[in-house]
Amino acid sequence: MELLRWTAEYLGEKGFQNARLNGEMLLSGVLGVKRLDLYLQFDRPLRPEELAEFKARLLRRAKREPLQYIEGEAHFRDLRLRVDPRVLIPRPETEQLVQRVLEWAAGRPGLAAADVGTGSGAIALALATEGPFERVVATDVEPGALEAARANHALAAPEAPVEFRLGDGLAPLAGERFDALVSNPPYVGTAERASLDTEVRDWEPAAALFAGPDGLEVIRRLVAGAPSVLNPGGLLALEIGVGQGAAVAELVRAVGGFGAPRVEKDLAGRDRIVLAELETSTD
Repeated sequence: MELLRWTAEYLGEKGFQNARLNGEMLLSGVLGVKRLDLYLQFDRPLRPEELAEFKARLLRRAKREPLQYIEGEAHFRDLRLRVDPRVLIPRPETEQLVQRVLEWAAGRPGLAAADVGTGSGAIALALATEGPFERVVATDVEPGALEAARANHALAAPEAPVEFRLGDGLAPLAGERFDALVSNPPYVGTAERASLDTEVRDWEPAAALFAGPDGLEVIRRLVAGAPSVLNPGGLLALEIGVGQGAAVAELVRAVGGFGAPRVEKDLAGRDRIVLAELETSTD
């Protein structure tokens, strides 16, 4: 297809890796077909409106805008979620976090969970649709993010028992107790800003990425306050940054009341998840 050949050359000149793949994904999005189906329709001419839409998307991609924002959606486990620059793009590492919580929750009916910093609502909606959670409270400090999460609830899982609340950290949960406290908080240190990929640094919301010089500013508050919102035996489950495992585990130990924290690695072998259960008795 001549259009794809030209697009691959154009993006390649701008330094894109996998330039042809990018072109295929842009075109399949415009035509509403699977990427591989493009080659079953290789001789199909584009209608003027399709070509105009493709060119508009290509110009956005050339500026390094993430494909998920251009398409307006991202997949997360069994969910198809709407995403835009108000929220982080859901990632496989967060799917792993959800999987660990679901494994812990298996066989424990009637649970309640809190998802702090819900963003697109990915964690909350996945827990509510896949696990034995009768109630999930999802919070975010950003009104725009919470608006996006509510929209995803209505579109992707309207029957899911999720309640959305606006507020910072654990404040929206004050006075309540949950069986699981889950969060993918900001965990990138401000000193790491320059090292981030352009598509992350320049397009995804900074408030959901950065957390002080060492990236632990938000995690410290979550760990310190977790015993006040967890039921005895409840699970604290946090996504963390590369190399933060030992530091976050030490924060959990310093707070007290938790069993031994566990640090798990992602598929690339990097620190990614910290899990800890509140002891059933802290006497």
